[in-house]
Amino acid sequence: MRNQLYIDGKWTAPVQGRMFDVINPATEEVIQQVGAGTAEDIDAAVSAARRAFDTGEWPRLRGAERATYLRAIAAGIRARQAEIALLEVRDNGKPLPEADWDIGDAAGCFEFYANLAEQFDNGAEEAITLPDPRFTSKVVKEPVGVAAAIIPWNYPLLMAAWKVAPALAAGCTVVLKPSELTPLTALELAAIADNVGLPAGVLNIVTGLGGEAGQPLAEHPGVDKLAFTGSVPTGSKIMAAAARDIKKVSLELGGKSPFLIFEDADIEQAVEWIMFGIFWNQGQVCSATSRVLVQERLYAPLLERLIAETRKIKIGGGEGKGVLLGPLVSQRQYELVTRAITVAKDAGANVVIGGNRPKNLEKGYFLEPTILTDVPLDSAAWTEEIFGPVVCIRPFSAEDDAVRLANDSRFGLAAAVMSKDGARADRVAAALRAGIVWINCSQPTFTEAPWGGYKQSGIGRELGRWGFENYLETKQITKYGTDERWGWYIKS
Repeated sequence: MRNQLYIDGKWTAPVQGRMFDVINPATEEVIQQVGAGTAEDIDAAVSAARRAFDTGEWPRLRGAERATYLRAIAAGIRARQAEIALLEVRDNGKPLPEADWDIGDAAGCFEFYANLAEQFDNGAEEAITLPDPRFTSKVVKEPVGVAAAIIPWNYPLLMAAWKVAPALAAGCTVVLKPSELTPLTALELAAIADNVGLPAGVLNIVTGLGGEAGQPLAEHPGVDKLAFTGSVPTGSKIMAAAARDIKKVSLELGGKSPFLIFEDADIEQAVEWIMFGIFWNQGQVCSATSRVLVQERLYAPLLERLIAETRKIKIGGGEGKGVLLGPLVSQRQYELVTRAITVAKDAGANVVIGGNRPKNLEKGYFLEPTILTDVPLDSAAWTEEIFGPVVCIRPFSAEDDAVRLANDSRFGLAAAVMSKDGARADRVAAALRAGIVWINCSQPTFTEAPWGGYKQSGIGRELGRWGFENYLETKQITKYGTDERWGWYIKS
């Protein structure tokens, strides 16, 4: 495992020589120390990325040539998938099958954008028809420049791939700052990129604390584009930093996503998707469908089945066989989530199951999967992101009421609807104010489809061709193509 910074194609110690602990959330033990980068290291990384973009070969390669590197990175990830997945478990806490899925998706992300890089060779220019035949014009797509990527801890390698892969495919150079809670697989990505011979300065990775590394990166004048995934308050600060230099910015922020389940839905399917929508990754998912609205006639039997199935979830360290719920990522996150449950109870919510540390797990940041009912609509549990395995469930009477309750949020990342009536499902999906809407499911995510939200859930889209376009500038080139004098000032 690596513990240094990766800058300008070299492993280097932080300028100030400081390190910080990486903790296994299942055991509360320090598993490694890594470099604590600061403003000096960020400046070195941005300078390296700047040189690689301004004078290096990377943005001047054909897309097919860049694709070769991206496919090699994907192959490097796949060759070490089991090893990297296990490292993700120990760093983040998620169950091993989830981590293995994530690492495979990360490799797939590099492969997808390798394909787009190849296609870009035929689509980088577009001729424009003009009304004046003396002129010709074309639009050229070019890489935006140096991209700064700041990622969260819930999907460490996958979130890195979501930003690094399209940026590299487009011809940008990158400075990546992973979360201080989960930096280890980002450093393995650097090792893989180094091993495939990615040119120096094209990808730089600086580990460190948010205020000491993330903030200097967001504020650095040498950065052309900021891409951030995380909380709304931090996203607001990122946006303010971008505003000072008028940087391009894309933000994928929080959510409080609703799941509308109508009375004709299959109970077993509904229970399965409710659980997948909130207990996957310990509920530490920005798109988690944490507000479940169930039509009145189905509410009681569905709640009974949901409680029964939730009791069966095996909780433990992510390496354990059959474990479906691991620990929360950190002591602070554990305290935030348990505090949110206490506040919900004080506001009048009823904890029908969960809400406590499992009795057989004295170490680790473990929390039982939790279901809240009778949650007041104006309480924080209903309106604010908890980011843990906590779901609020309430009945509704009519379709219009459900849509109104679903849309009554400052967030708009995702939403889901379940009904056997296809016309109703489509109608409700159209009415939901969210960037992602699932019908008869919750949380499936595909690299090919756009990802991002309405309202305070963010700006811009990741994944698909939309994620690629995040890292491109549009240039107009217009040519006067005749020997005829213009003759506005100088008369012939």
